[in-house]
Amino acid sequence: MDLLESAIGERLRLLRTARSQTLEDLAVASGVSRAMISRIERGEASPTAQLLARLCAALDLTLSAFFAFSEEGGDPLSRREAQPVWRDPETGYQRRAVSPSNTPSRVEVVEVTFPPGARIAYPPETARAGMTQHVWLFSGVLRMTIAGTVHDLRPGDCLYMSITEGHVFENPGDEPAHYAVVLDRGR
Repeated sequence: MDLLESAIGERLRLLRTARSQTLEDLAVASGVSRAMISRIERGEASPTAQLLARLCAALDLTLSAFFAFSEEGGDPLSRREAQPVWRDPETGYQRRAVSPSNTPSRVEVVEVTFPPGARIAYPPETARAGMTQHVWLFSGVLRMTIAGTVHDLRPGDCLYMSITEGHVFENPGDEPAHYAVVLDRGR
């Protein structure tokens, strides 16, 4: 297990205990088993993107806020070499938190590389009310399904959506999809 994976477990444990939640409380709120949460916290399991999204929703955090390991006031400059990168162990989806962490901005920018054939479904309960995002595709192809409506994106396309509806990311192409997510956390 690499340093980021063990830091994820420690971060989850710290966030849970800071909210005075037991493993059982977080399991009920997230729909993730108590045993799995315990394994993640001990660094024995690496959470998938879907699982981590459910945990973050139960903690009332975005993924970017979860990966902001420092609690200090934010530097307005985020250098590429210091930006946290996380890879979903199930799909190979790679997410880079581009935005400077711990700033008062409601907007977060994330760079994503999504492998061919990968698919991730986020149920509606993984986001706070009022959260929206833009998905801006740079290269490859991306199929987005939102509330039953399918959108096939080509390079240069940008799709706006409320993320409280639940949505599916899918790469039906033969090459990685490279895109940015610009997330507005709402009020």
